[in-house]
Amino acid sequence: MRRILMVVVAGILALLTLAACGGGEGPTGFDKVEKSGVLRVGTEGTYAPFSYHDSATNELVGYDIDVARAVADELDLDVEFVETPFDSIFAALEADRFDVVANQVTITDERKAKYDLSQPYAIGEGVIVTRADDNSITSLADLAGKTTAQSSTSNWAQVAAAAGANVEAVEGFTQAIKLLNQGRVQATVNDSLSVLAYQATTGDTSIKIAANIGERSEQAFAARKDSGLMDEINGALDVLKADGTLERISQQYLKANAAGTSEPKTAPSTWDLIADNLWPMLKATLTVTLPLTAVSFFFGLIIALGVALARMSKNRALSSVARFYISVIRGTPLLVQLFIIFYALPELNILINPFPAAAIAFSLNVGGYAAEIIRSAINSVPKGQWEAAETIGMNYATALRRIILPQALRTAVPPLSNTLISLVKDTSLASTILVTELLRTAQIAAAPTFEFFALYGTAAVYYWVVCLILSSFQGRLEVRLDRYVAK
Repeated sequence: MRRILMVVVAGILALLTLAACGGGEGPTGFDKVEKSGVLRVGTEGTYAPFSYHDSATNELVGYDIDVARAVADELDLDVEFVETPFDSIFAALEADRFDVVANQVTITDERKAKYDLSQPYAIGEGVIVTRADDNSITSLADLAGKTTAQSSTSNWAQVAAAAGANVEAVEGFTQAIKLLNQGRVQATVNDSLSVLAYQATTGDTSIKIAANIGERSEQAFAARKDSGLMDEINGALDVLKADGTLERISQQYLKANAAGTSEPKTAPSTWDLIADNLWPMLKATLTVTLPLTAVSFFFGLIIALGVALARMSKNRALSSVARFYISVIRGTPLLVQLFIIFYALPELNILINPFPAAAIAFSLNVGGYAAEIIRSAINSVPKGQWEAAETIGMNYATALRRIILPQALRTAVPPLSNTLISLVKDTSLASTILVTELLRTAQIAAAPTFEFFALYGTAAVYYWVVCLILSSFQGRLEVRLDRYVAK
């Protein structure tokens, strides 16, 4: 038992070792950024036309992206973009995942109190968007009792809620428009720049600006409070305004429709879009989704074996600890576990990079569920097998390794295989903590094109194929193990 527990502890230590690359203290403020030579910028990557991936080149582009690059150039810095969903972007900023946010962050009194905000680099006005055939909403007051789609952390969600609307949380503007087109919500409140840019890019005439809410919207860079970055960023923005760079970038991404100076883009067909993204999705599957699954399942089984044996131990304290661990893992959502490890632990000065954080969370989760599978499989082995092992002089560890576990394996294979297959699908949650796996790749591709069904469906096919392959291996393994069972 002691030797097995040592192996479990070693497995957990190995997981924590993966987290080693990310901590550390150093200088703060602009000196820190200048010393590193890199400005780390948090952005959504799925919010066209401000932050998205070009469908032809897969390059991260957009108004906010080009402005951030121009600011970094003016400060003689390289720029590194860190993509994360907007609803998690401020948590990631607080966790020091990046230095500033460039993602149409609207200046509000609440944000001024909590974050450093630059001078505005984009100015618009708040508007209500409805379907073109809906004339029931003509003012902010008309939102009372209606359902709107908003990013839950945006100021527009607060505006809609204050007006009495039922707010449905979405990841960004593109999803809000999709729900509006599908008739699942009656409206969305957003910045006029976003709406006009969307219509210019897509030519969508099924929606309209139904009302102006009389609220000016100013977008700025955001950083942690007292970051010491804003003087330099504001100075760079002053230069970019004076030399016409901001106006040029704005014309490129936001004013093409109003000015009529840019030729409308020809959207690729759905099949071309799928074909263009088959390799990026496959690459994400092979380089991120499957390795994350393999690492998590391996360490998860080590943890599960130790927890199962501790759960069966006659030592009441050891058994109680194992029971508590299983209860916590099975009683809390996996997404919450991911968020605690990635976003909450930095508050305790434990900073773990995205992939190791996901691996730790998934391993601990697998350990909690698989422990009960292994325990029941061991208990299914007749007690006579233990007695026979003791009769020929085997100690506990030897009997477990050579007699009990091989027999328990046959019973455990089907449920453990189901755990593995579930883990493949659960890795999609890693997209919420900056891991660019299969689902995140599909989201990036769908954002500028609004082809959600085609690209999410393609991602689903990839998951399905992987699960079919694993199911096939499961069947072969069961047949192989059945060969050693007396008939």
